[in-house]
Amino acid sequence: MPGIHEVQGEIERGPSLRKLGFDSKNLDFWDSGFVSFLIRVIRICGERDIEVTGEGLPEGAQRLIGLALAVPERREPGKDEKITPSLVLVTGGRVMKIWASLMETLTFVGETATAFLRLFGGKARFKGSDFLLVVQESGAGALPIVSLISLLVGLILAFVGSIQLRMFGAQIYIADLVAIAMARAMGAIMTGIIMAGRTGAAFAARIGTMQVNEEIDALKTAGIPPMEFLVLPRILALALMMPLLTLYADLMGILGGMIVGVGGFGIGLVEYFNETRKALTLANIWIGLFSSLIFGVLIAVAGCLRGMRCGRSASAVGDTTTSAVVTSIVSIIIATALITIGCDVLGI
Repeated sequence: MPGIHEVQGEIERGPSLRKLGFDSKNLDFWDSGFVSFLIRVIRICGERDIEVTGEGLPEGAQRLIGLALAVPERREPGKDEKITPSLVLVTGGRVMKIWASLMETLTFVGETATAFLRLFGGKARFKGSDFLLVVQESGAGALPIVSLISLLVGLILAFVGSIQLRMFGAQIYIADLVAIAMARAMGAIMTGIIMAGRTGAAFAARIGTMQVNEEIDALKTAGIPPMEFLVLPRILALALMMPLLTLYADLMGILGGMIVGVGGFGIGLVEYFNETRKALTLANIWIGLFSSLIFGVLIAVAGCLRGMRCGRSASAVGDTTTSAVVTSIVSIIIATALITIGCDVLGI
């Protein structure tokens, strides 16, 4: 058989064709390659509006060609071709994902509440050694990074405030600015963000890895509830450690402001201490501690939720960890806004 490009060239170079036929009287035998060749010739003629008659072909070849041409040719999208889904399809897919995620979250919250009820009833089952290990990792293990970030935040707050305060000769109020900001909001927020990227991600990665290795299925088979054995101690540990870490972060932030105020603006150490003591009130401290408790629960729930809903592949663990950090940070920001609005309504 001639090459298909040779036949295409003959069709294009020849006179204007209107009809193409075949003469197979002297054809001894044929195979699938012959049929494929004919189909390509027929399609070339179809692109040029040339009528093709298959009366001169063997009967079997005619039947095969008819079956092949009855189904449209499947075209794979090329590199330059882009399949753009409709707006309805994209919107519907997003809505379905949001709805499924909301249902998963509500189910997980309900299971967590049930586990806490069993804990208060003395029926929850988890190892005390595991709880203490999580407490150590979430508390003492986070002190170095919390110290560094909180100290720097205190320094930044003091420098930013001093730009305006020194215009009025009121550098002493740097102490008020740093103390109130750290105790009321910044200490809890920065600690929460640190713990979201450190501890919340670790919760999601560990539980997600257990999901991939089918260890959680083994716990269920052994009759051990994963919510009580894995999730409950982590929520309790982080809820317990977050207020303590926030108090420590407040202290480090105030120390950072003191370094700027005393070292950069000549404020006396005793003056700075007395001004800080006057500015700090129990209301500001309790607001920060309450916020940190809420943040701790949100971070632990987000990390454990993403870990328990992890897929069965190695890449799913990375996606789960990223999702846990993003969810935790967004939850912290939303909770901060709600707490701020609530405090404003209550006049605190």
